[in-house]
Amino acid sequence: MNQMVRIENGFALAISFYIYIQLDFPIWLFFVLLLVPDITMIGYAINNKIGANIYNFGHSFILPILLALGYLYFSKDYLLIISIIWLSHIFMDRLFGFGLKYQDSFNKTHIQRI
Repeated sequence: MNQMVRIENGFALAISFYIYIQLDFPIWLFFVLLLVPDITMIGYAINNKIGANIYNFGHSFILPILLALGYLYFSKDYLLIISIIWLSHIFMDRLFGFGLKYQDSFNKTHIQRI
């Protein structure tokens, strides 16, 4: 099962990057912003519970999908750029086995134990 989740997310990462390129957005910006969602690890400086909650909020699909919907309403390219990059980050993390975190340890994810 772990292998299938990782393969699925690898395909999703490739497709999201392809879509980003097809929309003619700056490729350099993609790579500059790709790791920005990891700032949500800052919560672990407080404790595991707060860290997991903040990390999981930043690594769920909710916010990037809301940004994509915002793009559909406001037609602002930056909303779609951020959304695609953020989704790509989530796909990349899950490809490498970094899933949503359990509150008892940073190393326990919904995909595997790191």
